[in-house]
Amino acid sequence: MKVGMIHHIELYVSDLDKSVHFWGWFLEALGYEPYQTWKEGRSWKINETYLVLVQTKENFLDIPYHRCRVGLNHLAFHATSKEQVDQFTKILKDKNIPLLYPDRHPYAGGNSHYAVYFEDPDRIKVELVAPSH
Repeated sequence: MKVGMIHHIELYVSDLDKSVHFWGWFLEALGYEPYQTWKEGRSWKINETYLVLVQTKENFLDIPYHRCRVGLNHLAFHATSKEQVDQFTKILKDKNIPLLYPDRHPYAGGNSHYAVYFEDPDRIKVELVAPSH
């Protein structure tokens, strides 16, 4: 255990099946492994950190997520290299997952920040960023 490192992140989602399909390939391609499965949720783990998806109960689906409200803005993941960012960019396009900020890709975060930005099915922004060397 490394004190201060994130133990887990739990996301409530509007459609568990869609979110599992979306997040599963992405996390597993980054080296996460399926960790837990139950009727209302799934999780993936890498080292000592895991990401959990939980189906939101029907009575809480009336107000959809928006990253500009108070709360989570986005999740950013480390890539191994610029080449890995490029590989994921191609996969995202092949899967018809729209990129955010396509006019500024891959430098939407600034000239020294090589990354791809996209959204999950609930429009949670996801970033895959290359190490800056």
